[in-house]
Amino acid sequence: MNQGSQTASLLLLVLPLVLIGFMLWSARRRQKTMAEFSASLQVGDEIFTTSGILGRITELDTDRVRLEVAPGTVLTLDRRAVGMKAEPTGPAGPTGPVDDQAGQG
Repeated sequence: MNQGSQTASLLLLVLPLVLIGFMLWSARRRQKTMAEFSASLQVGDEIFTTSGILGRITELDTDRVRLEVAPGTVLTLDRRAVGMKAEPTGPAGPTGPVDDQAGQG
């Protein structure tokens, strides 16, 4: 065997190990981030579920979340179904440009 074929054989052994190591590291990092997010949830937070439901947390257990999606409508979900916190919204107001000339003339 020459030096080139030994190097190629070594690469064929090392590259899959590096890929597996990267995949494990990435999964652990993602799992840690999700655990920190779940621990940061509080009653009163507005959140989106992984299925796109928007609501306000009314009660938290170790594995369940009670989510008010409309006045008087509360859903009980698995805590893992919480996808992200909703961005805080400002007071309701006009969304388009305001016409200062309206009503004059």
